[in-house]
Amino acid sequence: MVQYSNFDRVMGARDHFKNVASAKSLINREKIFCFAVIAIMFIGACGQTRQKNVQNDWKTLEQSNYVVQYPDDGFELNTSGQMGTSFILFSKQTTPNDIFRENVNLLIQDLKGLNISLDDFVNVSENQIKTLITDGKLIESKRFIKDNSEFHELIYTGKQGIFNLKWKQHFTIKSEKAYVLTLTTRIEQFDSYITVGTEIMDSFKIK
Repeated sequence: MVQYSNFDRVMGARDHFKNVASAKSLINREKIFCFAVIAIMFIGACGQTRQKNVQNDWKTLEQSNYVVQYPDDGFELNTSGQMGTSFILFSKQTTPNDIFRENVNLLIQDLKGLNISLDDFVNVSENQIKTLITDGKLIESKRFIKDNSEFHELIYTGKQGIFNLKWKQHFTIKSEKAYVLTLTTRIEQFDSYITVGTEIMDSFKIK
């Protein structure tokens, strides 16, 4: 049986995010700015707010630029910084044969000098889902407001290696940095993790 390390199981976010950054750098250098109006991106954007609903007994990870809360009984926190992540919250392994562990992770990309807006970042991200992920399918794309900041949410599916996966991502840009928060699960486990995963993501706050 093929063995996977914990970091091998952070599916999609790192490589996808690097592709987004490199593609946006190319667009910026060539001064090509195409703003397509995609209706689904803006459904419910105006006036939609996201409130935090976090349990009082959750643990808190606080860094100089962000804070996030998570349940200690269901997840293992890794802040080693490997694979470019700021943190990874792995679901706890249930059996020795559990070779994929659902996770929530954060990637932060420095966009200084690139003049990239949230719209730019989302447009390129949507294109990457369709072109770079095997059988990539965009399910949902919408804008929301949290803590007076604008975020964008993508939900999509695709294949990576032997796994059929489903992702939920939150993007925001602040002080020329892109913050990408991602829940990654096997498709068949998505419904089991969407509630707690969303609560973790909704607890995330940029300072």
